[in-house]
Amino acid sequence: MTGQTEANIQAKRRIRRRYRRLQFFRLLIFLLFLGGIGWGGYRVFLWGSEVYNHYYGMYQAYMARKASHHTEMDEQFENYMNVLLLGVDEGGEEGVPNADSVLLVSLDKGAGRVRVLSIPRGTLMTAGDGTPEKISQIYRVGGPKEAVRAVRSLLGVTIHYYVVINPKILAEIVDAVGGIDLYAEMPMEYNDPAAQLDIHIRQGYQHMDGDTVQKYLRYRSDELGDIGRVQRQRRFVKAMYAKLLQLDTVPKLPQLAKILQARVTTSVEVWDSGQLAAVVQSLSPELPETIMLPGAPQMGDDSIFLPDLPKVRDKIAELFPAPAQGTGTMDGAEP
Repeated sequence: MTGQTEANIQAKRRIRRRYRRLQFFRLLIFLLFLGGIGWGGYRVFLWGSEVYNHYYGMYQAYMARKASHHTEMDEQFENYMNVLLLGVDEGGEEGVPNADSVLLVSLDKGAGRVRVLSIPRGTLMTAGDGTPEKISQIYRVGGPKEAVRAVRSLLGVTIHYYVVINPKILAEIVDAVGGIDLYAEMPMEYNDPAAQLDIHIRQGYQHMDGDTVQKYLRYRSDELGDIGRVQRQRRFVKAMYAKLLQLDTVPKLPQLAKILQARVTTSVEVWDSGQLAAVVQSLSPELPETIMLPGAPQMGDDSIFLPDLPKVRDKIAELFPAPAQGTGTMDGAEP
């Protein structure tokens, strides 16, 4: 009997020891689990802090840029959003693009009207070193910011953003909206292997896809030179604007937005999206008013366009009348 009692006592002791070890391991695992959560939470906290600091720093830098550029802005243009649209070529063998098309697109924030001032690519402006140079060459050497500076200096207009589009991106944009209807004023035949440009467009009204449109805009005839190119740009702007206002274009807008976000070079920043959306929603259904920069080709060299400075000043005063005292709206962010 005594032996059985001793055996039972020993068995109970072993059970209690196993139970204590089991409890210890459970406690250890629980503590490790809590430690893991704590460490993981700490890492998540650090990661969240880094993300916050990163984007907060970006936003602060954006606000600093906006504040610095605000000092360069004229009250006269606070009711407008002015965008310099630069259509560039492929750059030829050297790969450095020229500005083929230069358009100042102005959106009236109040009335929703759009005005487009076409600037011939050969327009003489003041380069960074103070010498006269074509705007196409100014862009080639200094890029979009230098082009913005030159146009702003010539026109005396605040430019809030710039957008750069090459022929391939333009073709994608036109194809994304289903093509547009345009009038070719003459048969367009041109071949330039070096520029990889082969143009064959019949005369008359026709529905053009993206590739045809970019060739239509790049064509330069001997008769009208860059003046004819500017006229076609103005037709395209009106046709594209009308296309965007059509109901059947609405389902295609997401694809268009995707192309613009991924492929277009611009000074527009993510922080500007709210302001841009508000302006776009207020756009008028009226077709844009298109104007050509006052001036004329240089005698003996029609590749150079000489702006008529007094008429330029008059035209800018007409397009952007001085605001009444105490008026003003949202600020833009110049690049």
